Amino acid sequence: MSTIHVAVIGVGGVGKAFIAQLAGYAARNQSKKISTILISRSSKALISKDYAPLNLSQWADDLSSSETKPLSFPDQTLSFLESAPGPVILVDNTSDESLASSYPAFLSKGIHIVTPNKKGFSSNISLWKDIYAASTNGGNAKAGYIFHEATVGAGLPVLSTLKELVETGDKVKKIEGIFSGTMSFLFNSFAPLSGNNGGKGFAACVKEARDLGYTEPDPRDDLNGLDVARKLTILARLSGLEVESPTSFPIQSLIPGPLESAKSAEEFLDGLSGFDGDMTKLKEEAEAKGSVIRYIGSLNVETKDVKVGLETFDKGSTIAGLQGSDNIISFYTERYGNNPLIIQGAGAGADVTAMGVLGDLIKVVQRL
Repeated sequence: MSTIHVAVIGVGGVGKAFIAQLAGYAARNQSKKISTILISRSSKALISKDYAPLNLSQWADDLSSSETKPLSFPDQTLSFLESAPGPVILVDNTSDESLASSYPAFLSKGIHIVTPNKKGFSSNISLWKDIYAASTNGGNAKAGYIFHEATVGAGLPVLSTLKELVETGDKVKKIEGIFSGTMSFLFNSFAPLSGNNGGKGFAACVKEARDLGYTEPDPRDDLNGLDVARKLTILARLSGLEVESPTSFPIQSLIPGPLESAKSAEEFLDGLSGFDGDMTKLKEEAEAKGSVIRYIGSLNVETKDVKVGLETFDKGSTIAGLQGSDNIISFYTERYGNNPLIIQGAGAGADVTAMGVLGDLIKVVQRL
């Protein structure tokens, strides 16, 4: 078996965890001949110009002391990878849309791609079509494979399960769930099954979630619902719905209108408590009916309805009983009837996301 070359772009939390897991996989599977030839961040890079493997046991120190600037993307990166003496897997651990827009160019040259980057699969549908048209997955036998399991649910087998349902001829009717670890934690704190959250208002719960690292530095990046909408867009497209973009269907933002223009996260959080009454009212109305409010995404394949927002659920439901920051995704299909196929577990975090990316890399390796 020829050496498989790996290029890693993005070495933040997920990137670091991925490289650690990749090193472990390579050590356990030495017959696979895995060689990492590029590790790049926005300001510097490690580049093996002779395509010899980089030392993954000390890559962080080597990168820190490196004075090598990263290759331009896509031109220099594509040229370098295309010249490798064997198959290449590009691992994009960023959330950069400009990188994702170049995927077709790499795939068409036979370079394989695995990524948790949602941008390429949830932006304008034309890019989605271009990516798959340029890939082996899409029928181009001379191209590279593309896998992006970690774009929805981190390491949870969400996309692979959906693809298998579709490819085996099952009819997907509806997909519903909690797709955001942030929103899961937030509403489990604000509206717990017990109904007693210690008197905390919604703003206090948002502040707590941010302090614990469950939200982005600016919680508005979570509360606007766009992250969930991107995940729904990917699922909808894999289910056969041609969703144009993640803003082409209803998204309920939890950002009060007057605070959308707040100049900082702190200004936003300071003002959020002034709107606690609105969320408390929704919570109490649900409580009166024996229900709880949860922030979910849902798509109905038969009616082609896709939406993201707050809904009420009976306290005995699986969605209401979700704990902590877990995700839960329910697939309602013809074969599974009224009892959906449910996937549940951690849907965020560096280690589980990296696991999803490494799992995709292994899929490529098994196909080479």
